[in-house]
Amino acid sequence: MTAHRTTCGPGTATEPLPLRAPGEGEAADTIARGLVQGDERCLDAAYHRWGGLVHNLAARALGDVREAEDVTQQVFVAAWRGRANFRPDLGSLPAWLVGITRRKTADALTARTRRTELASVLGSALQHETGTTGEPERVLDRLLVTEELARLPRVQRDVLALAYFADLTQIQIADRTGLPLGTVKSHARRGLRSLRHNLAPAATGG
Repeated sequence: MTAHRTTCGPGTATEPLPLRAPGEGEAADTIARGLVQGDERCLDAAYHRWGGLVHNLAARALGDVREAEDVTQQVFVAAWRGRANFRPDLGSLPAWLVGITRRKTADALTARTRRTELASVLGSALQHETGTTGEPERVLDRLLVTEELARLPRVQRDVLALAYFADLTQIQIADRTGLPLGTVKSHARRGLRSLRHNLAPAATGG
């Protein structure tokens, strides 16, 4: 989000409705109406006016400032994409943003739980591998795969970890994560392609 000094409003490009001072109530209505009509300046104004509120709510729920920053960005992206669903006559823009914040925070907490479960599965798998096999090469292979998994984008890592360590099918992964099956397949393909590329030097002794 970048700051703009231009006015924000639902009027035409040649006749925008000017914002009043930040403390005046009508300014919020003007921002809301402009946002619904697709005025990016109003999205920017909303971010600068209520971004702190969103961030504080997310940080309080998550206990992590950096995660709260991600959620804050997600909230305003969701607000922009879903602006057609907002009805200024039925509720205020800040209240609508708070509702989106709660949903995105819940999603972040769910994702955190899923990562914790994956880490637990990973740790158990490694412990089992170390304790039951007498082949150090297999342990090394598992460690190499684990290291490369950690370098993948989060979604690809989650999908492959569920398949590799939890032995889930792609349909089961879609059910577990809530992702569409096609998306799961796409992330699996990309992740495997990256793993093959990165592990190829190790396989050849490079």
